[in-house]
Amino acid sequence: MKRNTLLLSFVLFAASLFSQVPLAPKKSLAAARIEAGAIHLDGQLNEPVWQQASTAEGFVFLWPTPGRTATEKSVIKIVYDDHAIYIGALLYDNSPDSIKHRLTKRDELENTDWFAVTFDTYQDGQNALQFGISPDNVQFDSKFSLANANSDNGNADGEDPAWDAVWYSAASITKDGWVAELEIPYSALRFPKQEDQHWNLNFFRRIQRKGETDTWNEVKAEISGSLNQMGRLDGVHDIKAPLRLSVTPFVAAYAENQYHQDATPSSTWSYPFSMGMDLKYGINQAFTLDATIVPDFGQVRTDNFVLNLSPFEQRFDENRPFFTEGTELFNKGGLFYSRRIGSRPPHYWDVYDQVDETTEAVVENPSRAQLLNAAKFSGRTTGGLGIGVFNAIEASSHATVKNLETGEKREIETSPLTNRSVFVFDQNLKNNSSVTLINTNVMRSGADRDANVTGVLFKLKNKAQSYALDGKAAYSSITSPDGNENGYTAHLNLEKTNGNLLWGGSYTIESDRYNPNDLGFLYSPNEKAGYSG
Repeated sequence: MKRNTLLLSFVLFAASLFSQVPLAPKKSLAAARIEAGAIHLDGQLNEPVWQQASTAEGFVFLWPTPGRTATEKSVIKIVYDDHAIYIGALLYDNSPDSIKHRLTKRDELENTDWFAVTFDTYQDGQNALQFGISPDNVQFDSKFSLANANSDNGNADGEDPAWDAVWYSAASITKDGWVAELEIPYSALRFPKQEDQHWNLNFFRRIQRKGETDTWNEVKAEISGSLNQMGRLDGVHDIKAPLRLSVTPFVAAYAENQYHQDATPSSTWSYPFSMGMDLKYGINQAFTLDATIVPDFGQVRTDNFVLNLSPFEQRFDENRPFFTEGTELFNKGGLFYSRRIGSRPPHYWDVYDQVDETTEAVVENPSRAQLLNAAKFSGRTTGGLGIGVFNAIEASSHATVKNLETGEKREIETSPLTNRSVFVFDQNLKNNSSVTLINTNVMRSGADRDANVTGVLFKLKNKAQSYALDGKAAYSSITSPDGNENGYTAHLNLEKTNGNLLWGGSYTIESDRYNPNDLGFLYSPNEKAGYSG
């Protein structure tokens, strides 16, 4: 009897170990074509075209009890013309006077209800765009990319809320609830060049006072991520992406004061200025070219002060818009850390070892390399091949040293002319799987340090999205006057991502000479780590 009990326990454990939760049935919605000018954004939905459109209903809980029928009714409609796609949402509420709403800055929702739509125009389950508003018409938008996903911090879909697009909306609170009306120009979207468009989409609604978040197509909590649990939009035909071209010249001027206790005069003023230009060009529906010439990032917020008592380098977030927009392809594998570009010259501290402090003083030593230009080309073909090319050129940097006796000045090079580049090929496979090749390269003029890193990544999932196998292998090569260094890293991870019982295991190895830090980021090499749970 005891043996039978043990056997039954083992069978139940094995069943729970390999059981899987099927994806919810994929809902569909057909969009209706309308004539241009048929809709006026006013948050009312009183135009005749709205009455003829198909509806999306039957919302269910996303949180806190996934799958349960939503407590309030939501009715969503979609129409489109040659210019944009329009979303109308009737968000019913039994207590409209209790609807939470607050006027805030864009992308900063606080104690408020909201509605959002998410589009996956290539149906790859890995990339999406979201647009949403509050009852006070506060807009928020995000870009999703599984390349930036991190389940450890709750960002399983790789959401980037810093992404912004130009689109239009209106909202109003009514006696039956509230209404959201969105106009998304095709210039804000990327979609394949084909006559009939089929997109994945989902709708989300937040009822703040109830702590309730609802979704149209059910998103099961037992399945990791939501991009693979979307509904479908049909009925969009014969649309074309408009010309996407913007050129933004700029002039920036500053007033700087420098104080040198040993100099005469001790306080000096300078008035530097810079001129440059930003360019964005949509080559076609899928590919975009971004470029910046002699950029000036003086308006970008500074980093917080960090007291770093560890022996490792501190990693900072990227705040420069050019390096945060459209970089999801380049961020795959963690081999690209954009803060390396325009960072401190590599020989910044060497200057002080070459100065005789009794007779000389360093009067100028730029702490940032001047970026001459940068460009990135990225997009994805209809066959699911993502292509990304990035290049940046930094001017040489020099420190100025002054002889305290004669007043004569000399220059010491702290950074040679430097070219930094990245290229990526990322192929989408079935079942939200992918394989990626990425290469980063740093070349410095003269007899200085050059670096190259090549990596291969893969992520494989089964049809039910219940198991995932992913891995990474990278090889770094550094050439310098001090000698050459070559190193490698490898990572393999297997996990069950669906079901009541989840498990996973991984192993990572890094050689002692693996070093991607000329254009990437690694705290420390020479590590071996295993995980299971």
